Amino acid sequence: MVYGYASVSTIGQVKGNSLEEQESVLKDNGASIIYKDNFTGTKKTRPEFTKLLGSLSAGDTLVVSKLDRFARNTIDGITIVQQLLGKGVKVNILNIGIIDNTPTGKLILTVMLAFAEFERDMIVQRTQEGKAITKTKEGFREGRPKKYSKVQMDHAISLLKDYSYNKVAELTGISKSTLLRENKRRKN
Repeated sequence: MVYGYASVSTIGQVKGNSLEEQESVLKDNGASIIYKDNFTGTKKTRPEFTKLLGSLSAGDTLVVSKLDRFARNTIDGITIVQQLLGKGVKVNILNIGIIDNTPTGKLILTVMLAFAEFERDMIVQRTQEGKAITKTKEGFREGRPKKYSKVQMDHAISLLKDYSYNKVAELTGISKSTLLRENKRRKN
Protein backbone atom coordinates (compact mmCIF):
# COMPACT_ATOMS: atom_id res chain seq x y z
CA MET A 1 0.00 0.00 0.00
CA VAL A 2 1.23 3.51 -0.79
CA TYR A 3 0.34 6.13 1.82
CA GLY A 4 0.79 9.87 1.46
CA TYR A 5 1.23 12.62 4.04
CA ALA A 6 0.52 16.33 3.55
CA SER A 7 0.63 19.18 6.03
CA VAL A 8 0.44 22.95 6.17
CA SER A 9 1.87 25.09 8.93
CA THR A 10 -0.22 28.21 8.41
CA ILE A 11 -3.48 29.30 6.89
CA GLY A 12 -1.68 31.29 4.20
CA GLN A 13 0.72 28.52 3.19
CA VAL A 14 2.82 29.57 0.22
CA LYS A 15 2.20 28.34 -3.29
CA GLY A 16 3.43 24.80 -3.79
CA ASN A 17 2.70 23.80 -0.22
CA SER A 18 -1.10 24.01 -0.03
CA LEU A 19 -2.87 20.82 1.02
CA GLU A 20 -4.57 20.58 -2.37
CA GLU A 21 -1.28 20.87 -4.27
CA GLN A 22 0.45 18.36 -2.01
CA GLU A 23 -2.47 15.94 -2.31
CA SER A 24 -2.37 16.16 -6.10
CA VAL A 25 1.38 15.47 -6.19
CA LEU A 26 1.00 12.55 -3.77
CA LYS A 27 -1.76 10.99 -5.88
CA ASP A 28 0.38 11.45 -9.01
CA ASN A 29 3.07 9.46 -7.21
CA GLY A 30 0.86 6.52 -6.31
CA ALA A 31 -0.56 7.42 -2.91
CA SER A 32 -4.00 5.88 -2.51
CA ILE A 33 -4.54 6.87 1.13
CA ILE A 34 -3.50 10.38 2.20
CA TYR A 35 -3.31 11.70 5.74
CA LYS A 36 -3.43 15.49 6.20
CA ASP A 37 -2.63 17.83 9.10
CA ASN A 38 -3.67 21.49 9.15
CA PHE A 39 -1.87 24.43 10.75
CA THR A 40 0.91 22.59 12.56
CA GLY A 41 3.35 25.50 12.74
CA THR A 42 3.20 26.10 16.47
CA LYS A 43 2.23 22.59 17.52
CA LYS A 44 4.48 19.67 18.28
CA THR A 45 1.69 17.16 17.80
CA ARG A 46 0.52 16.09 14.38
CA PRO A 47 -2.43 13.78 15.03
CA GLU A 48 -2.87 12.54 11.46
CA PHE A 49 0.86 11.88 11.10
CA THR A 50 0.77 9.86 14.31
CA LYS A 51 -2.18 7.83 12.96
CA LEU A 52 -0.33 7.31 9.69
CA LEU A 53 2.80 6.01 11.43
CA GLY A 54 0.62 3.51 13.30
CA SER A 55 -0.98 2.33 10.04
CA LEU A 56 2.25 1.58 8.17
CA SER A 57 3.56 -1.97 8.00
CA ALA A 58 6.22 -3.96 6.13
CA GLY A 59 6.00 -3.55 2.38
CA ASP A 60 4.15 -0.20 2.55
CA THR A 61 5.54 3.01 1.10
CA LEU A 62 5.22 6.47 2.65
CA VAL A 63 5.26 9.33 0.13
CA VAL A 64 5.75 12.95 1.24
CA SER A 65 6.01 15.85 -1.21
CA LYS A 66 8.83 17.73 0.54
CA LEU A 67 11.23 17.06 3.39
CA ASP A 68 9.98 20.04 5.42
CA ARG A 69 6.49 18.46 5.47
CA PHE A 70 7.95 15.29 7.02
CA ALA A 71 9.91 16.33 10.12
CA ARG A 72 10.33 19.39 12.31
CA ASN A 73 14.03 18.87 12.99
CA THR A 74 16.98 16.68 12.12
CA ILE A 75 16.77 14.37 15.12
CA ASP A 76 13.04 13.70 14.70
CA GLY A 77 13.48 13.07 10.97
CA ILE A 78 16.31 10.59 11.43
CA THR A 79 14.46 8.79 14.24
CA ILE A 80 11.23 8.47 12.23
CA VAL A 81 13.01 7.25 9.10
CA GLN A 82 15.04 4.69 11.07
CA GLN A 83 11.85 3.37 12.70
CA LEU A 84 10.08 3.12 9.35
CA LEU A 85 13.01 1.43 7.61
CA GLY A 86 13.27 -0.96 10.58
CA LYS A 87 9.61 -1.93 10.03
CA GLY A 88 10.26 -2.55 6.34
CA VAL A 89 8.48 0.61 5.16
CA LYS A 90 9.91 2.47 2.15
CA VAL A 91 10.19 6.25 2.52
CA ASN A 92 9.90 8.39 -0.61
CA ILE A 93 10.38 12.10 -0.06
CA LEU A 94 9.70 13.50 -3.50
CA ASN A 95 12.09 16.45 -3.40
CA ILE A 96 15.06 14.20 -2.46
CA GLY A 97 14.08 10.67 -3.51
CA ILE A 98 13.69 7.27 -1.90
CA ILE A 99 15.49 7.00 1.42
CA ASP A 100 17.29 3.71 1.82
CA ASN A 101 19.15 2.14 4.70
CA THR A 102 22.61 2.52 3.15
CA PRO A 103 25.39 4.74 4.50
CA THR A 104 24.90 7.09 1.52
CA GLY A 105 21.13 7.20 2.04
CA LYS A 106 21.59 8.03 5.71
CA LEU A 107 24.15 10.75 4.91
CA ILE A 108 21.90 12.40 2.33
CA LEU A 109 18.92 12.31 4.69
CA THR A 110 20.93 13.77 7.60
CA VAL A 111 22.38 16.60 5.49
CA MET A 112 19.01 17.46 3.93
CA LEU A 113 17.24 17.41 7.31
CA ALA A 114 19.95 19.65 8.78
CA PHE A 115 19.48 22.14 5.93
CA ALA A 116 15.69 22.08 6.35
CA GLU A 117 16.04 22.73 10.09
CA PHE A 118 18.56 25.52 9.41
CA GLU A 119 16.19 27.14 6.90
CA ARG A 120 13.29 27.02 9.41
CA ASP A 121 15.49 28.50 12.15
CA MET A 122 16.60 31.32 9.82
CA ILE A 123 12.97 32.14 8.97
CA VAL A 124 12.13 32.33 12.68
CA GLN A 125 15.17 34.54 13.34
CA ARG A 126 14.33 36.92 10.48
CA THR A 127 10.72 37.12 11.62
CA GLN A 128 11.76 37.96 15.18
CA GLU A 129 14.24 40.59 13.93
CA GLY A 130 11.52 42.12 11.76
CA LYS A 131 9.11 42.28 14.68
CA ALA A 132 11.78 43.91 16.89
CA ILE A 133 12.43 46.58 14.25
CA THR A 134 8.71 47.21 13.77
CA LYS A 135 8.24 47.69 17.53
CA THR A 136 10.71 50.59 17.50
CA LYS A 137 8.72 52.53 14.88
CA GLU A 138 6.53 55.43 15.91
CA GLY A 139 2.85 54.56 16.20
CA PHE A 140 3.47 50.84 16.67
CA ARG A 141 0.67 48.98 18.43
CA GLU A 142 0.93 45.36 19.53
CA GLY A 143 -1.67 43.02 18.11
CA ARG A 144 -4.21 43.17 15.37
CA PRO A 145 -5.20 46.61 14.00
CA LYS A 146 -8.55 47.96 15.14
CA LYS A 147 -11.33 47.06 12.74
CA TYR A 148 -13.55 49.99 13.72
CA SER A 149 -12.59 53.63 14.23
CA LYS A 150 -13.19 55.52 17.47
CA VAL A 151 -16.05 57.39 15.79
CA GLN A 152 -17.72 54.13 14.75
CA MET A 153 -17.37 52.66 18.23
CA ASP A 154 -18.62 55.87 19.91
CA HIS A 155 -21.68 55.81 17.68
CA ALA A 156 -22.38 52.13 18.36
CA ILE A 157 -21.98 52.53 22.13
CA SER A 158 -24.29 55.56 22.10
CA LEU A 159 -26.94 53.46 20.32
CA LEU A 160 -26.92 51.04 23.27
CA LYS A 161 -28.85 53.64 25.28
CA ASP A 162 -31.91 53.01 23.10
CA TYR A 163 -31.33 49.58 21.55
CA SER A 164 -30.28 46.09 22.55
CA TYR A 165 -26.86 44.67 21.77
CA ASN A 166 -28.37 42.50 19.04
CA LYS A 167 -30.14 45.48 17.40
CA VAL A 168 -26.99 47.65 17.53
CA ALA A 169 -24.99 44.79 16.03
CA GLU A 170 -27.54 44.54 13.25
CA LEU A 171 -27.55 48.32 12.63
CA THR A 172 -23.79 48.86 12.72
CA GLY A 173 -22.32 45.55 11.57
CA ILE A 174 -20.22 45.44 14.74
CA SER A 175 -20.55 42.06 16.46
CA LYS A 176 -22.32 41.74 19.79
CA SER A 177 -19.15 40.36 21.42
CA THR A 178 -17.13 43.38 20.24
CA LEU A 179 -19.81 45.73 21.58
CA LEU A 180 -19.86 43.93 24.94
CA ARG A 181 -16.06 44.03 25.18
CA GLU A 182 -15.88 47.72 24.25
CA ASN A 183 -18.67 48.69 26.65
CA LYS A 184 -16.97 46.80 29.48
CA ARG A 185 -13.59 48.42 28.64
CA ARG A 186 -15.15 51.90 28.77
CA LYS A 187 -16.78 51.25 32.13
CA ASN A 188 -13.45 50.24 33.76
